[in-house]
Amino acid sequence: MTDILDTVLSLTALMEEESDRLTKPGLHRDIEECSAAKVRLVGLLDQEMARRNRENPDWLRELEPELRQRLCAAIAALLDTASVNADVISRQIALSAEMISAVAAEVQRLTGTTRATYGADGGMSQTAQATPIALNTRL
Repeated sequence: MTDILDTVLSLTALMEEESDRLTKPGLHRDIEECSAAKVRLVGLLDQEMARRNRENPDWLRELEPELRQRLCAAIAALLDTASVNADVISRQIALSAEMISAVAAEVQRLTGTTRATYGADGGMSQTAQATPIALNTRL
């Protein structure tokens, strides 16, 4: 039983650390490793919970009260931390999308990649061509 509790506590600590890092300015070079560790911990937790539920669906009710209370408190803390983590990651994704859009708009403005087409009735329409943007992640 302590393996589930340890996994929940480790996952909570990892998410808190990730959220803290992402709220600070600067490059976060190890964020990919952090995400991979979260995936591994979630997989372990899911696997262990599924195994316990398969072997004994009432395992949680059969725990001694103190251990059940500790586990429930840890899971509640994990849920709160996961909610904060999701908000931080959503803000980072939105910020990244805005930055890429701003760079693309500026490149399009500087390169003038618009095309004018004359129609059969003498009208003219202009379309903006997509400007390819590549990010160098190894700065």
